[in-house]
Amino acid sequence: MVGDIFDFCCDMTDEQDARARALIERAAAKWPLRILHVLSDAGAPLRFSRLMERVEGISQKVLTQTLRTLESDGLIIRTLYPQVPPRVEYELTPLGRDLLIEVATLWRWIVERLGDFDARKAAKLAATSA
Repeated sequence: MVGDIFDFCCDMTDEQDARARALIERAAAKWPLRILHVLSDAGAPLRFSRLMERVEGISQKVLTQTLRTLESDGLIIRTLYPQVPPRVEYELTPLGRDLLIEVATLWRWIVERLGDFDARKAAKLAATSA
């Protein structure tokens, strides 16, 4: 059964595999999922300053870099309003919303099994200590 799930991988080129792995790594980094979640919860576009307030612990530089990456990956839209001072808003794209839904499923699976992971680690530690 597990093999069937990954049948699509057989047709991937090395380049596609590398690109997919890079996207997974970027999405799973510390800040991208938090930013996507904040944008999803907001339900409306947010300005940079509102994101700074809601993404606790992130620096301005890292928020800027992460937003640029999310935009280049097509997960968010950046809208610049030509006014003085300039106003910029960020919102999820349908692709970003889809990613968040899929990741939430994996995240829930992991969280629900943290006890299993901890027990396995403790058992292995006990076995090596004995």
